[in-house]
Amino acid sequence: MSTTRPYSPGDRGPEPSGASGASEEGAPAAGEPTGAAAPSADGTRGTNGPQVRRIGLQGESGVVPLARDFTRQALYAWGWLPAAGADQRAAAEDVLLVVSELVTNACLHAEGPDELLLACDNKVIRVEVSDRGTGQPAPRTPHRAGRPGGHGMFIVQRLCLDWGVVRAAGRPGKTVWAELGAPA
Repeated sequence: MSTTRPYSPGDRGPEPSGASGASEEGAPAAGEPTGAAAPSADGTRGTNGPQVRRIGLQGESGVVPLARDFTRQALYAWGWLPAAGADQRAAAEDVLLVVSELVTNACLHAEGPDELLLACDNKVIRVEVSDRGTGQPAPRTPHRAGRPGGHGMFIVQRLCLDWGVVRAAGRPGKTVWAELGAPA
């Protein structure tokens, strides 16, 4: 998969080795973006690094709307909403759609999501959904637009700068992550 980035790869540190759905070896622990500052009491990060918000979803009902509402609140706090223009509105809608797709996939294929983490800096927003599933998400190939179902990871692949899977050693499950460019 070819990815267009609004920044050069070296601007954000080393590239993750598990891009486009491949498993990562030696990756940071699930839920810990590389180079992030320590979280404050309200679940956000200091201004030195990305701003981070997380919510536990394990055992909750209505997790997809809950995750979307949580994400919408974060986008308001980070100034993505209310949108100043069409580009900013489209970027916020893309983030909400990716969150919906990743959380839905965890519900359908992995016994439900455990946690949603959002990390935002001035260039990228990173979405991470952790679950206890053993499956490997991948876009359905070939993609058939007219068939019902099976579009989630295709949508994620099309909307995101990059995405992948991190498996933590010593515990079941995985974290599916996706990164989207911040609006200009």
